[in-house]
Amino acid sequence: MSVPKSVVKINKNGVQYTSSVDRVSYTIRELTRAALRDVGRFVSRTCNSTAMQLPGLKKSRRVRGKSSAFQFWVRKQEADLQVGIRHGTWYGTDQELGSKNQPKRGILRNAVYNNIRQIIEIESQYLSALENEAAALAKISEEEYQGGGDD
Repeated sequence: MSVPKSVVKINKNGVQYTSSVDRVSYTIRELTRAALRDVGRFVSRTCNSTAMQLPGLKKSRRVRGKSSAFQFWVRKQEADLQVGIRHGTWYGTDQELGSKNQPKRGILRNAVYNNIRQIIEIESQYLSALENEAAALAKISEEEYQGGGDD
């Protein structure tokens, strides 16, 4: 069978969930690939919108569409997600890792670390085991969290 249709729409206002997936009709591998595809779309769009805020790239076609610097790949055999920067984009690699002429900005890293809750919520639309974790994360507020469980 093929991968299920996307249940997530990503626009300027954020992420909208259009429907739910009939989990019985698909195998776990197909559901996993569909969840990874939507997460990849979300992360790459977040990175590209952050890159568009940089000086000189607001109207550039280099950070939009299929030729954008931040792209994702969902591999079939390994069933994993790779989000990365296209080879040869100076504004991507130099500003992600830093160089002699550019400060380290960490666009890709920050896009993932700042949106972990959103990523789990997108994946929970496909995978029922993550629904409980997404509900638990929604109940925890950042102000109340004390941390330091090892102390």
